[in-house]
Amino acid sequence: MTTVLIAGAGPTGLTLACVLARGGVSFRLVEAAPGPQPGSRGKGVQPRSLEVFDDLGVVERVLAHGRMAMPIQTTAADGRVTPSGTEPVAARPDIPYPASLITPEWRIEETLRLRLAELGGAVEFGTALESFEQSDDGVSAVVVRDGVTETVTAHWLVGCDGGHSVVRKQAGIAFEGETRDAVRMIVADVEVDGLDRDAWHMWRHDDGMVNLCPLPSTGVFQYQASIAPGQDPEPGLANMQAILDRRSGRTDIRLHEPAWTSLWRANIRLVDRYRAGRVFLAGDAAHIHSPAGGQGMNTGIQDSYNLGWKLAAVANGASPALLDTYEAERRPVAAGVLALSNARLKDAIEQKGLVVRSDASTKQLGVGYRDSVLARDDRDETARLRAGDRGPDATGLRTPEGERRLFELTRGHRFTLLGFGAPPAIDALDLTTLHVVEEPAGPGDVADPEGHLADAYGAGAHTLVLIRPDGYIALISDAGDVSAVAGYLAELVGGTKP
Repeated sequence: MTTVLIAGAGPTGLTLACVLARGGVSFRLVEAAPGPQPGSRGKGVQPRSLEVFDDLGVVERVLAHGRMAMPIQTTAADGRVTPSGTEPVAARPDIPYPASLITPEWRIEETLRLRLAELGGAVEFGTALESFEQSDDGVSAVVVRDGVTETVTAHWLVGCDGGHSVVRKQAGIAFEGETRDAVRMIVADVEVDGLDRDAWHMWRHDDGMVNLCPLPSTGVFQYQASIAPGQDPEPGLANMQAILDRRSGRTDIRLHEPAWTSLWRANIRLVDRYRAGRVFLAGDAAHIHSPAGGQGMNTGIQDSYNLGWKLAAVANGASPALLDTYEAERRPVAAGVLALSNARLKDAIEQKGLVVRSDASTKQLGVGYRDSVLARDDRDETARLRAGDRGPDATGLRTPEGERRLFELTRGHRFTLLGFGAPPAIDALDLTTLHVVEEPAGPGDVADPEGHLADAYGAGAHTLVLIRPDGYIALISDAGDVSAVAGYLAELVGGTKP
């Protein structure tokens, strides 16, 4: 019996598989498609997702195939051109990736598949989940590959199989929302002559909007054109060229035959629950958003990042109650993302153009779980940083091995305990302890000469901070209560060593 069966090998399923593989948890990752999916699809990677990729050890590969803070050039119907995003965005000690990255979704999948292979895993392409049954002890699923049927047994099944999820439908989980057929958009990957690749080009016209965004590490642009009721939705070259000519007012930009096309419809939905017994949903199987705001792929990646460490912990003996926190933490996030993307879609329709902003609401750095049962601290409500918040980074730390960032020291599938006072006397399962000292001498010693770490965490002379494997703060004790840390770990994640 495998521990986890994952259906769907897009960014959500691949992220989950990488988290499980890194934690030594057995899994199978099945994908109905015969091979990797083509097309740029979601092309915006938000800063919080880049931090996930940093933790998984792939961020440098992702950055190498993308462009951060791409400038935008918007041309209005009267011909006025407005540049935006031309100012460079500097990293901060607590935020290593301050802006979103443009890269085609297939590059993200490619990078995650490579990482998964390094961790000893693989995608089973051409393998469709047909049906499943579950009991108190596990899930029995029927999968089909090349006409051959196989029964797979697993402790848990996770549906990462998209908006038409077989897992969701067979689990009987309602997918509430609406499809707005009146709101459509042609999306395509196409080579372009007569246009520079230095910016994301947008044109707003009374007829609608059309965009051409250069896709880094490729020779193509992503083409987007809104299609209003009564307009031709055919995603073919002739219609795409006619729309571009009309809305841009230019005839010198020539499109080539598209390599990939899609007709997007505004399908905006959220499941009523993320779990049915031993079956979980993540990514588009649980929530579908408008592309306005660039949140969909990122939210799915972070679903898996949240669920993955919890499945691994329970598989290794943690309380099964830990799995109940997945829906409690992630469904409110998806509901908020839906509200944001709906507002951005409304703006786009009214302004006849896709509104692209990279601000606090889209970067997902403010996503947190302060109301979670996993968040505990002794700070008052006025504190800038509380349990449940994203754990900030800090640069300029000195260790016996040399200078490090905090995120380098917290990578992996373990909890991390930061001690700003006396060395915390705790020896816990799957715990990395970092002790802040004046001069590092031994393992786990960290000096903070520039004060970035203490400032980021609002630390006092006795502060203890427990950071979860997914980078969120589990517990803060400014009183330095070691017993609170030990009790937390014993209750939720398998206890402490004798």
